[in-house]
Order: sequence, then structure tokens, then C-alpha cells
Amino acid sequence: MGTTLRWGATHGLMRAAIRRQVRAGNPDARLLLDPDMQADPFPHYEAIRASYPFAPGAFARMTVHHDVATAVLRSDGFGVTNPTSVVPGPAKAALALAGPPRNPGPIEPPSMLAVDAPDHPRYRKLVSRAFTAKRVAALRERTSEVAQELLDDMDRAARDGDGHTVDLVARYASLLPVTVISEMLGVPASMRDQFLEWGDGAATSLDMGLTRRAHASMERHLAALNDWMREHLRRLRREPGDDLLSSIVTQVDDDGTGLTEQELVSTALLVLAAGFETTVNLIGNGTAQLFAHPEQRERLVAEPERWSNAVDEILRFDPPVERTARRATVDTEVAGVPVSAGGLVVTVLAGANRDPRVFDDPATFDVARTNAKDHLAFSSGPHFCLGAQLARMEGEVALRALFERHPRLAPAGPARRRPTRILRGYAEMPVRLEPAVSASRV
Repeated sequence: MGTTLRWGATHGLMRAAIRRQVRAGNPDARLLLDPDMQADPFPHYEAIRASYPFAPGAFARMTVHHDVATAVLRSDGFGVTNPTSVVPGPAKAALALAGPPRNPGPIEPPSMLAVDAPDHPRYRKLVSRAFTAKRVAALRERTSEVAQELLDDMDRAARDGDGHTVDLVARYASLLPVTVISEMLGVPASMRDQFLEWGDGAATSLDMGLTRRAHASMERHLAALNDWMREHLRRLRREPGDDLLSSIVTQVDDDGTGLTEQELVSTALLVLAAGFETTVNLIGNGTAQLFAHPEQRERLVAEPERWSNAVDEILRFDPPVERTARRATVDTEVAGVPVSAGGLVVTVLAGANRDPRVFDDPATFDVARTNAKDHLAFSSGPHFCLGAQLARMEGEVALRALFERHPRLAPAGPARRRPTRILRGYAEMPVRLEPAVSASRV
């Protein structure tokens, strides 16, 4: 009963509202439901760029402007959103009747994505040391080893199949980041395939307007993740190691108290999921762009020192996360436009990343772009992605190792996009391999 009420008050009402907006001719509402528009949303973003600072979205004002998005994301007058904070008044009664979710998702408290100060800085402090530049640099060699091991496995899988073709997402793009983050968190390597299945099923929790069936599937995957992580954290309390999660379960705040069990579970799951979900998309999106722009591949062969910058250009041009929302916590103003307390603003990161006032010729993919790092793919402000340095490093190592091992790597059929709307990436990408050659370390 609680699950049905919760779906109806959040996704059910939102889905009905989106459909009404589609019938009224709202293009952003159509984007949320139309797979063809989702496959290439950039013409839609350009169509609304003429509206400054905001354009009408499916359910809130939205912006594709880099300066406006940055101002909102960095403003003290805005906070993060969660399903409870954005539902209309009548739906709040249904949510109260349903009670709190047994297994909160990544956009529900106490997740770091769904809380502001004072809780957000407290959670963030616990995990930030795992993602420092120094720590990420130390992980580079191990990540390179994982990449070469996976490429070896991928070559064997291709030989055992038809001799040439393999799914890049299943065999490489997904396995590299989940292996690295699992080792960082003390999670057994034997669990990586299971985590990928659970994570893929739970990824839709970021989206709006899920069907009842999709919502039920998402909740089952979240429940499985929560149950496993609770037991894993109990094991680490009994036998702590030198991994990040062991330090979290034993750490206490200045007042001598630690995180509650649900705070621990939510924090651990967010770090685990964030450690591979967006990086899978980065590797897949990057491969697709290098397929589509062979002249850029040739430039990277001639100038391999540009690989780091190439990753930022991939993040700018085809980011793993399309958009994020903020809610005004006080009456405020953005670019001269008043925003009342409670008002929502959707910052379209993918649109801001192609703002011509920031990026020259923004629709051109250029691995040598001098200001590629000015993208907003990792958000900005207090909720800037903790794992940005790790994702950049993994993307660079993974893509460089892949194309150096297989310099004539090519598509072997149409790739299939993930059905998610907030996260943007590929579910399948069949590729044709060259015979394995001696691989160089990255």
C-alpha cells in the first residue's frame, strides 16, 4: 500500500503532468517521453537558448545558459531537491500516509544528493579524502592494470565468439569503473556483476514520471542494494580493513557520535553507484564520439598528450548527466529575474556545455579545445561531484588503452542508449576488434 501511494504521489502525478504538457505542446515535456528526442536532445536545447535567462520547462523554469546555471548551482539561495520537496500540496498528504521509504534512493534523504547543510558537509567530509588528487594519482597504475586485464578478457571473448565482435559496454566500459570503486570500498570482486545489475535497475530512480512497473522494478533493485550493503557494513564493523567504508563505519563526529545505519548505507551506496554509473557513460559516450570523429582519433594518435583534455571535451560535448534541479530556499534573484522561495530551476548541464558565449563553435567536437575544462558535467558549487578527478582519470586510462590496443576499432552494429533520462549513456555498444597487439601502459 505504501509503495503504491508513494508512486502515485510522485511518479504517477508527475507522469500525468508531463503528458498534459505534451498535449499542450511543451517541447521539454516531449523530450522526457520521446526516445528519438532523447537520443539527440541538442536541437531542443538550442531552440530554447534564445530565452534568457530561463525558458519554460516541462514542470519548472529551465536554463541552458552557462552563466545562469553556474549562478544557480553556486548560490546560497538554492538547495537540492528531493521527491518530498517538490510534490504539490495534496500529494504531500499521500506521502505522509505512505510513510518514509524503507530503502531511500539517491535523490531521497539522507543521500548526499538530497540534503544541504548541515548534513551535506558532514557526509561529504567522511568520503572526500578518498577522492583527492593525490589519492587518484596513486590509483592510476592500478586502473591501467585493470584496463589491460579487461582488454585481454575482451579479446578472448571476441575470439571465442565470432572472432571479432564484442559488446564494449558489457565487457569493458562497465567493468573498469566498477572494479576500481569496488576495490576502493572493500567490496568483493565477485560482486561486480551483481552490482552492475542492481545499479542499472536502480538508475531510473533519478528520473521523473516512471510507470508503475518501472517504479516497482527500481524499488526491488534499491532494496537488494540496501540489504546487501547493510550486511557488508556489519561485517566491516566486526573486521574492518584499510578501505574507505571501514574508515566510515568506525569514524565519529566531533561530538563523539557517528552516522546512523541508514546514513551509512545511503552514503556507501551513493559512493559506490557514483563511482561507476557516470564513468560507464563517459567511456561509452567517448567511444561513440571518437567513432563519429575519426580525424580526432588521428590527432590523439599523433598527439597522445591530449588524451586528458580529450576526456574533458567528451564531458563537455556529451555529458553523462543531462540535467539537475535546484529549489530556491529564500526569495532570490538570478540574472535580474526574481525567483520566489520554493521555486524550481532546472539547470540543463548538457545545454550549458554548448553555450556559444563560453565555447567557440560549441557543436564541434575538438579534443584540442583550450577551455574544455570549463564544462559543467560535474555540476558546480557545494554539490560539485566528489569523484570528478577519479572519473577523469578512469576515462582517460580506459579510452586511451582501448584505442591504443585496437587502433582501428569500429562499430559492429547500432548501439543502444540507456532508457534513463537524467543519466545519458549506452546500454549496448557492439564493436569490431582488431587482433590483439602488445599493449602499452597508460
